[in-house]
Amino acid sequence: MKPCVAITALLGGMLGVIGSSPATPAPPGDRGEGRAVYDRHCAECHGPEGRGDGPKATSLSPRPGNLISAQTSAKSDQDLLKIIANGRPRTAMTGWNERLSRDEQLAVLAYIRSLIKFTGSATPTPPSNP
Repeated sequence: MKPCVAITALLGGMLGVIGSSPATPAPPGDRGEGRAVYDRHCAECHGPEGRGDGPKATSLSPRPGNLISAQTSAKSDQDLLKIIANGRPRTAMTGWNERLSRDEQLAVLAYIRSLIKFTGSATPTPPSNP
């Protein structure tokens, strides 16, 4: 096998594995509790699936964040916890530090991470030449 073909095959296989697994492991927290907290406090703006399309979303400027977007998915758990705790300046997203315990914040983060559905690569692995 030529080196270039071997590298291409290896990378294709790795991308398939990467594409089928979450970018980061789910944070510690009870997803069941997280869903309850999310439904109670977050869904009216962020929507039932985290797409930023809740019933209040059309009346907010800027619109609520899409929690399953690539941009949000790329944020670290620490970054997202900071946003949950402190809110976002110049938006309707207020901080929840005074209203949610640390465990509730971790649980809602775990639930938000569970909303992201990663799938395998749409590009097939290149064939290998013998």
